[in-house]
Formats: sequence, structure tokens, C-alpha cells
Amino acid sequence: MSEEMLEPGGLLEELPPDHRSGFVAVVGEPNVGKSTLMNYYLGQKVAIVSARPQTTRQQLLGILTRPDAQVIFVDTPGIHRPQTKLGEFMVETARRAILDADVVLWVVDISTPPSRQEMQIAGWLADAPQTVIALNKEDLVPEDDLPARAESYHELLPRADWLPISAVSGDGCDRLLQAVIDRLPLGPRYFPEEQITDQQERFIAAEMIREQVLNHLREEVPHAVAVMVEEFKERREGMLYISATVYVERDTQKGILIGKGGQMLKTIGAAARLEIEKAFEAKVYLELWIKVRKNWRKDERELRRLGYALPRE
Repeated sequence: MSEEMLEPGGLLEELPPDHRSGFVAVVGEPNVGKSTLMNYYLGQKVAIVSARPQTTRQQLLGILTRPDAQVIFVDTPGIHRPQTKLGEFMVETARRAILDADVVLWVVDISTPPSRQEMQIAGWLADAPQTVIALNKEDLVPEDDLPARAESYHELLPRADWLPISAVSGDGCDRLLQAVIDRLPLGPRYFPEEQITDQQERFIAAEMIREQVLNHLREEVPHAVAVMVEEFKERREGMLYISATVYVERDTQKGILIGKGGQMLKTIGAAARLEIEKAFEAKVYLELWIKVRKNWRKDERELRRLGYALPRE
């Protein structure tokens, strides 16, 4: 007998008896393609992506609903050796996601050999109930070298299955998704069919602004940036007004972010506005302000104020 679920609006929808659902922690080192892979499955950008390490800072849900399954991807910060309180928050966020997951999707860059950090990740995953290794960036490895590269990662976690993929081109991604779904428990939908993320509009807009800082600036400045959306409102039909503050740690970083004659800030603002307009399908008026918060990444009180606080266990 099929299972029935109460959908928004009070309508009952019948689900097949073999419907699967659950939480899939997407983990790995920085810059291995975790967010790119999740965005590929969702068919749109939910998590920001850049070439900079440690782009993802907070846990983000991406919800994929199919007739036979609801896959709740938990995109996590890259696991690294933390140097600040912010780094400790990011690594702990990833660790907790592993503990709470039904399936762990460990994304690695197969174009490089396993690192010491990945050896530590393998240790964390030793007790995870189900793990699938996504050998990403297969397109960067000569075909004859793939078996040896795959074996080097398989040796770290022998009980896990692995599949080579390219999150950019989509090669192998459908087989990987099915492997993940096959390991999810039988269960109902946890979210409405049309919902694709758990994040509010303010968070998404703030992340898109930070993404453009990552894309346009170099050295240490992007890592020292946090963004808070102060106002997000519809002023008239089809027009959103967004006011956001970009925080940095030093006056010199503020100067770099503003740029000569304010040109860098204008460039970042224009690029962010276009991304936000695509995401929300509306015209956007965006105002950006720059403020200095000395060493905020090392200050627990500032981290909490800026939204980087773990829930109590």
C-alpha cells in the first residue's frame, strides 16, 4: 500500500511504497567541487561557487525532489586545518553534518593524490553508516591513470563505494545520484516539492554579494569579509531594495574593497546585483556599505553576531 502525505494546501499525494528520503552530507576538502555538484543536481545555483578555498562557510540544504525520492543535500564547509575561530566553526559544522547524515557523499579531487587532511576525513567516516566517494574532476586525469588514482582513495575507506565523475560536465553524476538514493532509507518527504533550500532570501543575497568579493579580490581580503543584509524589501511590484553591510577586519582591507574612486565596490555591487536578479527574477536596487570589525574571525562574540554560531548540542 502506498504512503500518503499531506501536501501544502491540504491535498493528499500518494507516494510509491519504495519512496526513499534522507539527509546526504556532502563533505570534503576546500575546492573539490562540493557546491558545484549540489548545484548540478538541483539544476540551479543555490550554493555560491568560486575558485577561492573555503568559499562555503555554513551548512546549506539543497532539496532535490523526484517521484521516487527526496534527497536533502547538506552542503558543508571544506574541511581544513583551522587557523581562526571562524575556521573552527566551519570544520565543526562539517563534522556535525557527518554525524547526523543518513548517507555521506565524500567528494575528492581525483586529479591529486590523497592528502593528510583526507586521511583525517577518512577516519571521521569510519563509523558513518553509508558513504559514497565521488571521484571528481575525472576529466583532468588520463584514462590509463584513473584505476590507480581511484584505488588510492578506496584504500582510505575500503568499505565505501566510489564513482568517477565531473561535476562541471555532469559525466557520471546520474549514476552517482542513483547510488546515493539506493542507500537512503525508505521514508516520506520532509519538504514541499517546490522547496529547494532551507535558507531565507536575506542569506542567499548576502552569499551572492560575498561570492563577487571572492571573484574580484585576491590575497587575504576575501577571507576577511562577512556580509549581512540589513534590509530586503519589495518597494514596488517587481523591484527589490537590498541594503547590505560588508565587514572587513582592517582599514587597509576596506580601502582595497572600495578601490580607487570607489570603482571596485561599484564593480562588485553591479556583478552581485545581476546574480541576485537572476536568482529572484526581479529588478534589484542594491546598496553596499563597508565597515571594519577588528579581527572578527577570532572573536566568538563577533562570530555569533554575524551568524557563525553552532547550535548547542
